[in-house]
Amino acid sequence: MQAVIMAGGKGTRLASVARDIPKPMARVAGKPLLEHQIVQLRESGIRDIVLVIGYLGGVIREYFQDGSSFGVDITYFEETEPLGTAGALRCLQPELEEDFFLVFGDLYFDINFSGFLAYHRQTGAAVTLFAHPNSHPYDSDLLATDGTGRVTAWNAKNEPRDRDHMNLVNAGLYVIRREALDALPAEKKIDLEKHFIRQLIPGGTVYAYRSTEYVKDMGTPERLQAVERDIRGGICQKRNLRNLQKCIFLDRDGTINKFVGFLTRPDQMELEPGAAEAIRLINGSEYLAVVVTNQPVVARGECTFKTLEQIHARMHTLLGAEGAYIDDLYYCPHHPDKGFAGEVPELKIVCGCRKPQTGLLERAVREHNIDLKNSWVVGDTDMDVQTGVNAGTKTALVLTGDERKRKKYDAAPDLVARDLLECVTEILRRDTDAGKDKNLS
Repeated sequence: MQAVIMAGGKGTRLASVARDIPKPMARVAGKPLLEHQIVQLRESGIRDIVLVIGYLGGVIREYFQDGSSFGVDITYFEETEPLGTAGALRCLQPELEEDFFLVFGDLYFDINFSGFLAYHRQTGAAVTLFAHPNSHPYDSDLLATDGTGRVTAWNAKNEPRDRDHMNLVNAGLYVIRREALDALPAEKKIDLEKHFIRQLIPGGTVYAYRSTEYVKDMGTPERLQAVERDIRGGICQKRNLRNLQKCIFLDRDGTINKFVGFLTRPDQMELEPGAAEAIRLINGSEYLAVVVTNQPVVARGECTFKTLEQIHARMHTLLGAEGAYIDDLYYCPHHPDKGFAGEVPELKIVCGCRKPQTGLLERAVREHNIDLKNSWVVGDTDMDVQTGVNAGTKTALVLTGDERKRKKYDAAPDLVARDLLECVTEILRRDTDAGKDKNLS
């Protein structure tokens, strides 16, 4: 496979820590960011690398030369005038493989490129975007997708946002079909997203590969420092989907948001105090944050699938405003009991996904390679605790929500906490103590 790395940036916002060098040469954990990228590509079997250089490109040429000392084959394309984020691709098109990776030079990543490529080829996409939730959706490009992963809308970071949104962000990694470049405009200077990818969306050929793997931009000194902390903590490597993932499964109502009975409207969605801070702690750890929730209001006819999506968009927006995000969300829309006015007959069934059954968790395991025995289920009812027991996870009960729903099952939790923040803090403390004990032994 082949990768093109856009390595010509100046790195104006990194001037305080990377002066007089191209942005991709900023040092992260003792090595230039670009070296980290090349090593990651090489370890995924991608050894044919094209570096698009511009500002102080000689610094990059001198350091990497032909790439042989790094175990790859590097060629260069030097922009003598700015060509935007895609102008170079027009010039390179004859030399590109049928499918190639495109990487922006300000990213640190540790991902399974094989899975990314397989998804691209499975969908037959012209362009596949690596997409994920992040801690700053308010200043990121947000994507909307349909049930197949096809991108249906793109809300750029500089465009107005007057409604709630799902936290799904374009990360800056792509797989592109070479022939799709025929759609590039004739201008010399081309913006990849504005002039190319967004123009393909109405045709239904752009897909989003959603992943929880580690991809972060290094556009500011603060983000660079955060990546260095994650490298030292081993979090980047652990998030690679080649490895089993640890997860904190979270109930929704009464755990993340305030319990209001049956929540059927977006304006009823209000976060529990400290919930966003708790989820930020999960985001900064090696755990995934995955919501698993029963939503019988759909089967009962009290809330449509569309309204439920709007409710979840409200939750994403509230969390994102406080720098927190969930990695995924699974819900059960079924209800076993009939007799409700307006109920949806096809959803009034006994299913395997309604907690305390484990269907939602099993789906998460398949899609995110989760290790249940080293994961937790956290919720405000003994049904959540029973779900964790049934799935073989550790369990925690938070004393928020509706205490009347804690009398149906006899399962005893491994941890009881006042709220989600206290719960997550204790889970992470136990992990730290266990790590210390392991090192001592």
